[in-house]
Amino acid sequence: MAINYPYSIFFPLAQAAPEADNVSDMQSDPTMIIISAAVAIYIFKMWLDDLRAQQQGKPNEKAFPGAFPCSMKAVWVAIIGALVILGVETGGEIALGIAGEQSDITWLFLISIITAAFIEELIFRGFLVIDNKGKAALIGGVVGFSLLFTIFHPFFWDIDMPEGVPGWKFWEGSVTWDFSVKPWFTSAILFINSLWFYAMRLCTKLNPQRSLIPCMAAHCASNVGVFVIKLVQGHVVGLW
Repeated sequence: MAINYPYSIFFPLAQAAPEADNVSDMQSDPTMIIISAAVAIYIFKMWLDDLRAQQQGKPNEKAFPGAFPCSMKAVWVAIIGALVILGVETGGEIALGIAGEQSDITWLFLISIITAAFIEELIFRGFLVIDNKGKAALIGGVVGFSLLFTIFHPFFWDIDMPEGVPGWKFWEGSVTWDFSVKPWFTSAILFINSLWFYAMRLCTKLNPQRSLIPCMAAHCASNVGVFVIKLVQGHVVGLW
């Protein structure tokens, strides 16, 4: 299977072992991963403080979006949906004959996918929601921001770093493009994932307070699912 999702827009993921090749070294730089994770943990702590304040009846007027409790039913529905999409991706790659396009990752990837699940949900399903402008604007925003979410992930594009240049000096690298079947298929799945995460935030029957918890849980489950698949297949190589 060739699942390469997830990649993070905002946090460098351990996409490939640096000793294996020199592609996307920015995404496998241990220093960048650790710093990014530390920032994400700090922001998550602030979001969690807002959630606890809300639960205690002392809401913060300037709270982060989606810092509300939700039912376990909403969480499980979100997770199951995300795993179903992951299953569809797996079957689709086999059917399209692209299951052999695999990449190696490192154990530090696990840190990145967990932090990405929180930060990306906070930004996209949290801040990037067009509210109080009518249903058409809400739906249009969901579709538009999902496209943005998809394009920003490095599937159609990548950064090649010169030999010996650390990944954090991304401005010294060169952008490469790939419009083969694999990027199109993976991007389509990513777009569907984004729509699902938005649905879990905005479905007031299931999530009346529009909590971000179901979105974060679903995103994390999807990312960890990819990691487990790669681990079983022997594509988790080294610590960093």
